[in-house]
Amino acid sequence: MRSILIRSFGGPGVVELAEVMPVPQPGPGQVLVRVAAAGVNPADWRIRAGEVRRLGEPPLGLGLDVAGTIVAETAEGGRFRAGDRVFGVVVPPQGSFAEYVAVPETALALTPDCLEDAEAAALPVAGLTAWQALVGAARVLTGERVLVHAAAGGIGHLAVQIAKAHGAHVVGTAGAANQAFLRALGVDEAVDYRTPDVFARSERFDVALDPLSGANALRSLDLLRPGGRLVDVRGTGVDRTGLRERAEAGGVELTELYFRPDAADLGALADLAARGALRPHLGRVLPLERAAEALAEVERGHARGKVVLSVAAG
Repeated sequence: MRSILIRSFGGPGVVELAEVMPVPQPGPGQVLVRVAAAGVNPADWRIRAGEVRRLGEPPLGLGLDVAGTIVAETAEGGRFRAGDRVFGVVVPPQGSFAEYVAVPETALALTPDCLEDAEAAALPVAGLTAWQALVGAARVLTGERVLVHAAAGGIGHLAVQIAKAHGAHVVGTAGAANQAFLRALGVDEAVDYRTPDVFARSERFDVALDPLSGANALRSLDLLRPGGRLVDVRGTGVDRTGLRERAEAGGVELTELYFRPDAADLGALADLAARGALRPHLGRVLPLERAAEALAEVERGHARGKVVLSVAAG
């Protein structure tokens, strides 16, 4: 089978298309999935660059998001059957940028009929991050004011829809070129993060979701009411001790979140999609052999929605 891997950490040049890789053999609790599409996330280029080392040393497969079809069920007889369309999360050293992957059933959910495979592949990591931030950590409630930074991005555009589905009043930030896109997503107010300065606003929010981190997280504290909740899904940049101390002093609940694969949460995302309340936006769909280009595009930032790789198993 074909698979994307790296044999050393580095720039786009280390990304390799391996043509004759063995089809993985599922272990206990795993199913074999024929991959139809794989989403591209910022974590993928950070793994390529060596910024994320906890997944091991090269050689490593790349890719976390997967959507495809079950071709081999678990030996124990689990939740899925051959022929089921599924989406979920694959963790390196295997990686989802491949024609076949072995995936734990606990990291998968059934793909709703309303989503094409490429759309389903755009949903797992960004969708889980947005869901676990807003519903799990922030416990967003009907009528609350929610600020979503980078609202046109992979996490942000899904977070807007999730917050709206929970009855929140949503303000989203993005560049000038993405203002109409934010309004189409359903934000109550679209704000150009350059002008006017969102951090100069006088009103206060109940919840802020920050996928940017750095100084952005620190400045977001001043936009929250006492008792408000800031969810930082990057956890990098400014001194983290200082950020935590500022949050505590201001009476703000700070959560530094890294998503976790969870079948129930994936199922909740599928339910929202089936209800018409959640739709991933595909910024670009590229073939598997252009994985290096896809990673570089995500690394440059400012992409609208998600970049996805189309995979055709041989």
